Amino acid sequence: MELTAQQTTILDRLRSRGIDIIEFPLYANLVGVRKGNCAALLTPSGSDRFSIQGEPTFLVGGNLSARVVRSDGQYFVRKQEQLKATPERLAELERFTAELAEALLPIA
Repeated sequence: MELTAQQTTILDRLRSRGIDIIEFPLYANLVGVRKGNCAALLTPSGSDRFSIQGEPTFLVGGNLSARVVRSDGQYFVRKQEQLKATPERLAELERFTAELAEALLPIA
């Protein structure tokens, strides 16, 4: 994937905030980011920014998961693995989502 100088600057800003740039092989045309147990996919948007593709999520077994609602609560699910969406996990995901959105804002 070819990135512009502005997009590279944004990735450097993410790294400076402790957000790692990672690769998810199933999504080779997107940029993966991770902090703690949370991750998201970014897509280049124009020449000077990124957009969050879908929603940030919790990692299950090191992989992106889907959040599902069942009769006994919410879960993060990846294939046969699942994690209960506890208040602590949801709070971690909320902090990550907010931090990522802020870091992706254009610099004035």
